[in-house]
Amino acid sequence: MSGATGRSMIAAVLAAGCWMSWPASAQTPAPPDAHLYIIYPYDGQRIRGSFPVRFGLRNMGVTRAGDATPNTGHHHLLVDVSEELDPTEPIPTDRQHLHFGTGQTETRLDLPPGRHTLQLILGDAEHKPFKPLLISKKITVTVLPPRPRQPARTSRTER
Repeated sequence: MSGATGRSMIAAVLAAGCWMSWPASAQTPAPPDAHLYIIYPYDGQRIRGSFPVRFGLRNMGVTRAGDATPNTGHHHLLVDVSEELDPTEPIPTDRQHLHFGTGQTETRLDLPPGRHTLQLILGDAEHKPFKPLLISKKITVTVLPPRPRQPARTSRTER
Protein backbone atom coordinates (compact mmCIF):
# COMPACT_ATOMS: atom_id res chain seq x y z
CA MET A 1 0.00 0.00 0.00
CA SER A 2 1.42 3.38 -0.92
CA GLY A 3 1.84 6.19 1.63
CA ALA A 4 -0.93 8.28 0.06
CA THR A 5 -3.36 5.34 -0.04
CA GLY A 6 -2.59 4.45 3.59
CA ARG A 7 -3.13 8.03 4.72
CA SER A 8 -6.45 8.25 2.86
CA MET A 9 -7.64 4.97 4.42
CA ILE A 10 -6.78 6.24 7.90
CA ALA A 11 -8.58 9.51 7.16
CA ALA A 12 -11.65 7.57 5.98
CA VAL A 13 -11.66 5.42 9.13
CA LEU A 14 -11.35 8.49 11.36
CA ALA A 15 -14.07 10.32 9.43
CA ALA A 16 -16.39 7.34 9.82
CA GLY A 17 -15.89 7.45 13.59
CA CYS A 18 -14.72 3.84 13.78
CA TRP A 19 -12.17 4.62 16.46
CA MET A 20 -14.88 6.07 18.68
CA SER A 21 -17.12 3.04 18.34
CA TRP A 22 -14.44 0.49 19.22
CA PRO A 23 -16.06 -1.83 21.79
CA ALA A 24 -14.89 -1.78 25.41
CA SER A 25 -12.87 -4.86 26.30
CA ALA A 26 -14.96 -7.65 27.73
CA GLN A 27 -13.92 -9.82 30.64
CA THR A 28 -11.16 -12.27 29.79
CA PRO A 29 -12.36 -15.88 29.78
CA ALA A 30 -10.82 -18.34 32.24
CA PRO A 31 -10.74 -22.13 31.93
CA PRO A 32 -13.64 -23.65 33.89
CA ASP A 33 -11.23 -25.90 35.84
CA ALA A 34 -8.89 -23.10 36.99
CA HIS A 35 -8.48 -22.84 40.76
CA LEU A 36 -6.90 -20.08 42.88
CA TYR A 37 -5.91 -20.67 46.50
CA ILE A 38 -3.64 -19.54 49.34
CA ILE A 39 -0.94 -22.10 50.08
CA TYR A 40 0.28 -20.41 53.27
CA PRO A 41 -0.71 -19.25 55.86
CA TYR A 42 -3.46 -21.64 56.84
CA ASP A 43 -6.99 -20.57 57.68
CA GLY A 44 -7.23 -19.86 61.40
CA GLN A 45 -3.47 -19.68 61.91
CA ARG A 46 -2.03 -17.56 64.73
CA ILE A 47 1.13 -15.72 63.66
CA ARG A 48 3.58 -13.48 65.47
CA GLY A 49 5.34 -10.77 63.44
CA SER A 50 5.66 -10.55 59.66
CA PHE A 51 4.83 -13.67 57.69
CA PRO A 52 5.03 -15.05 54.13
CA VAL A 53 1.93 -15.45 51.97
CA ARG A 54 2.26 -18.02 49.16
CA PHE A 55 -0.16 -18.01 46.22
CA GLY A 56 -1.44 -21.13 44.45
CA LEU A 57 -2.98 -21.44 40.97
CA ARG A 58 -3.97 -24.58 39.05
CA ASN A 59 -4.76 -24.99 35.34
CA MET A 60 -3.56 -21.48 34.41
CA GLY A 61 -0.23 -19.70 34.27
CA VAL A 62 1.14 -16.65 36.04
CA THR A 63 2.54 -13.73 34.05
CA ARG A 64 3.13 -10.01 34.36
CA ALA A 65 0.41 -7.38 34.09
CA GLY A 66 -0.08 -6.28 30.48
CA ASP A 67 0.63 -9.75 29.07
CA ALA A 68 -2.52 -10.94 27.28
CA THR A 69 -1.35 -14.53 26.70
CA PRO A 70 -4.45 -16.76 26.96
CA ASN A 71 -4.97 -18.64 30.23
CA THR A 72 -2.51 -16.49 32.19
CA GLY A 73 -2.96 -13.73 34.75
CA HIS A 74 -1.37 -12.08 37.75
CA HIS A 75 -2.19 -12.14 41.44
CA HIS A 76 -3.92 -9.55 43.62
CA LEU A 77 -4.12 -10.04 47.38
CA LEU A 78 -7.12 -8.61 49.22
CA VAL A 79 -6.35 -7.75 52.86
CA ASP A 80 -9.36 -7.13 55.13
CA VAL A 81 -11.65 -6.44 52.15
CA SER A 82 -15.34 -6.98 52.87
CA GLU A 83 -17.02 -5.32 49.86
CA GLU A 84 -17.61 -7.15 46.58
CA LEU A 85 -15.51 -6.20 43.56
CA ASP A 86 -17.11 -5.08 40.31
CA PRO A 87 -16.07 -7.84 37.86
CA THR A 88 -16.18 -5.43 34.90
CA GLU A 89 -13.79 -2.87 36.47
CA PRO A 90 -10.05 -3.10 37.15
CA ILE A 91 -9.19 -4.28 40.65
CA PRO A 92 -8.46 -1.21 42.82
CA THR A 93 -4.91 -0.42 43.96
CA ASP A 94 -4.53 0.57 47.59
CA ARG A 95 -3.31 -0.79 50.93
CA GLN A 96 -6.08 -3.42 50.94
CA HIS A 97 -5.80 -4.45 47.26
CA LEU A 98 -2.18 -5.46 46.69
CA HIS A 99 -1.06 -5.98 43.07
CA PHE A 100 1.64 -8.41 42.01
CA GLY A 101 2.06 -7.26 38.42
CA THR A 102 5.48 -8.76 37.75
CA GLY A 103 4.23 -12.32 38.17
CA GLN A 104 5.11 -12.80 41.85
CA THR A 105 3.71 -15.89 43.55
CA GLU A 106 4.44 -14.90 47.14
CA THR A 107 4.93 -11.89 49.39
CA ARG A 108 5.67 -11.01 53.00
CA LEU A 109 3.07 -9.16 55.09
CA ASP A 110 3.60 -7.17 58.26
CA LEU A 111 0.12 -6.55 59.68
CA PRO A 112 -0.82 -5.02 63.04
CA PRO A 113 -1.91 -7.38 65.82
CA GLY A 114 -5.50 -8.61 65.46
CA ARG A 115 -7.69 -10.69 63.15
CA HIS A 116 -7.22 -10.22 59.41
CA THR A 117 -8.73 -11.74 56.28
CA LEU A 118 -6.73 -12.64 53.18
CA GLN A 119 -8.09 -13.55 49.76
CA LEU A 120 -6.55 -13.84 46.29
CA ILE A 121 -8.10 -12.76 43.01
CA LEU A 122 -6.52 -13.31 39.61
CA GLY A 123 -6.39 -10.33 37.25
CA ASP A 124 -5.99 -10.27 33.49
CA ALA A 125 -3.60 -8.07 31.49
CA GLU A 126 -5.72 -5.01 32.36
CA HIS A 127 -6.10 -5.86 36.08
CA LYS A 128 -9.71 -6.94 35.53
CA PRO A 129 -11.13 -10.13 37.09
CA PHE A 130 -11.56 -13.14 34.82
CA LYS A 131 -14.88 -14.66 33.83
CA PRO A 132 -15.73 -16.85 35.63
CA LEU A 133 -14.28 -15.02 38.62
CA LEU A 134 -11.07 -16.62 39.90
CA ILE A 135 -11.04 -15.87 43.61
CA SER A 136 -9.70 -17.94 46.47
CA LYS A 137 -11.45 -18.93 49.64
CA LYS A 138 -11.15 -16.11 52.20
CA ILE A 139 -8.95 -17.12 55.12
CA THR A 140 -8.59 -15.54 58.55
CA VAL A 141 -5.30 -15.18 60.41
CA THR A 142 -4.63 -13.72 63.82
CA VAL A 143 -1.49 -11.65 64.23
CA LEU A 144 -0.28 -11.83 67.81
CA PRO A 145 1.40 -8.91 69.55
CA PRO A 146 5.18 -9.02 69.84
CA ARG A 147 6.55 -10.97 72.78
CA PRO A 148 7.47 -8.82 75.77
CA ARG A 149 11.20 -8.21 75.92
CA GLN A 150 12.96 -10.17 78.61
CA PRO A 151 15.41 -8.24 80.78
CA ALA A 152 18.99 -8.92 79.85
CA ARG A 153 20.57 -11.60 81.97
CA THR A 154 23.47 -10.53 84.10
CA SER A 155 26.08 -12.92 85.23
CA ARG A 156 26.88 -13.00 88.90
CA THR A 157 30.36 -13.77 89.88
CA GLU A 158 31.12 -14.64 93.42
CA ARG A 159 34.19 -13.31 95.13
